[in-house]
Formats: sequence, structure tokens, C-alpha cells
Amino acid sequence: MDVAVAFGKVVRELRKDAGLTQEQLGFEAELRRTFVSVLELGQQQPSLMTIFKIANPLRVSPSEIIRMVEALVSSTEAPPQKKPSSAGAKKNSKQVHRVKSARK
Repeated sequence: MDVAVAFGKVVRELRKDAGLTQEQLGFEAELRRTFVSVLELGQQQPSLMTIFKIANPLRVSPSEIIRMVEALVSSTEAPPQKKPSSAGAKKNSKQVHRVKSARK
């Protein structure tokens, strides 16, 4: 998941939990309501200053917002595919070498 989209989802969830409208959050954080909407839609990434401004009205710390975004991003990422181990690759190359040696 894109970080900006994850941030928007976290802000929307926290805003609703705090019982605030976008307009109320904007007013308390000294931001425009339209900017709050753009953030929630993931259309723009917040600055560090913006994260600090919205934290207090949302009744969380800035670090808690970041932690929630990080958790959301990492929970939606695809697990990395396993690469063949180098031991297995070496084993296969030895077997190929043995076959070539046997043909001589």
C-alpha cells in the first residue's frame, strides 16, 4: 500500500474515533478542510509539521500516527518470495559437474 494512502486511512480512522468532521479537524489543526480531505484520500503526503498539527486534535502523538501508518503499510505488503539458497545452487552445480566428468 502506498504510504500516502495508508496515512489517509489512519487519519480518517482517528478523526472519526475522535468524533470530528474534516472541517473541525482542519479548524483545530489550523489547516483547510479541503487539505484534510486531500490527505485522507492519499492524494498528497503530509509534511512533518502537518503530522504534528493534526496529532493533538486527534488525541494521539505524532509518533503514534507514524506507527499506525507503518503497521498498515507493512501488513498490506506482499511477503517476499524466497530465493533459492546458495547451498542448493552449489549442490546442483556439483551434480552437473559430476555428470560431465562421467561422460569423459
